Amino acid sequence: DGVAQGRGIKCSLCTKALKKIQALAGDDPDESAVAAALQKGCRALGRIMGRLCQRLVDKYQDQITQGLQNGDLPRDICTAMRICRS
Repeated sequence: DGVAQGRGIKCSLCTKALKKIQALAGDDPDESAVAAALQKGCRALGRIMGRLCQRLVDKYQDQITQGLQNGDLPRDICTAMRICRS
């Protein structure tokens, strides 16, 4: 059905965006490193994906920041935000 399909696309976007952001933030990032990576990471995904990524970041910035600082896997962070199914 359309909802599950939409969720799959959102899940892969979320995972892809967070992998990019995680790579930009580096190991053991502080809050400012994560914030900078969040901005750069979305831009690196292109215009349409970048816009969706930005919406994701605006909505879940605290959870993303916390997850990245904890060293959580992108997929686990997206699952915690209920974007991906576990």
